[in-house]
Amino acid sequence: MQVNQFFDALWDAYTDVTPQAHKIQTLFKQQGETVINDHVAFRTFGNSPISLAKLEPLFEQMGYQAYGQFRFENKHLKARCYKHTEQADAPKIFLSELLTEELTQDCQDIINGLVAQIPADVVKGPEIFWQKRLWDIPSLEDYLTLVEHSEYAAWLSTMGMQANHFTVSINHLEKFPTIEQVNELIQSEGYALNQTGGLIKGSPESFLQQSSTMADKVDVTFSGGETRTIPSCFYEFALRHKQPNGELFDSFIEGNADKIFDSTNTK
Repeated sequence: MQVNQFFDALWDAYTDVTPQAHKIQTLFKQQGETVINDHVAFRTFGNSPISLAKLEPLFEQMGYQAYGQFRFENKHLKARCYKHTEQADAPKIFLSELLTEELTQDCQDIINGLVAQIPADVVKGPEIFWQKRLWDIPSLEDYLTLVEHSEYAAWLSTMGMQANHFTVSINHLEKFPTIEQVNELIQSEGYALNQTGGLIKGSPESFLQQSSTMADKVDVTFSGGETRTIPSCFYEFALRHKQPNGELFDSFIEGNADKIFDSTNTK
């Protein structure tokens, strides 16, 4: 599959549950801006048929190469990032996985029940990244148990395999060249921004500044028949700064990403 086809399919699935992203992209375009995607992110379960190790070869087949790895102790995650080896303008990819074995036993039991439903050979091609849930919807009780211990796990249990967020590259905007201007525009349109650690995560000194909306909402009917409105996906904004060598910083920062994860929190 061609890279542009991959991201087009991802965008269609993503905006289906994140209408704010399409509206915000349209807002920028109405301002005469060209919206370029800096990166997308995915969440998955470790020790499963859709673990990071099982999914990574699909990126490699599309010409991507891993160039960084991260560990989020408090959220029980590890992650890797990928960039295209030939297409410099291709969006970067951030893939994280939940280390289920680090959670409480009741959470492990719930997640193991979901993972057990995934066919061992489910990873056959790039389409896995927009297939959403590969298991039955959990009960509301199980979902709330996951929320208590891992918002990441709760989100994944209901939303499944799909782009968790797309990211507007502020570096490619002309009328809104600073992250402060972008945030002001987004808030003026009534969108809530993630305030964990402040509206802006990072600094020019760390070469990366990021902000994000709070996730859109979707109605989900759990296995017991109860319907609740829960977080779906969000839209991010990133501004990359030049390093001392004159090159733009092209990786990610754990401290920033740790706070961006909170964009899908239920609270």
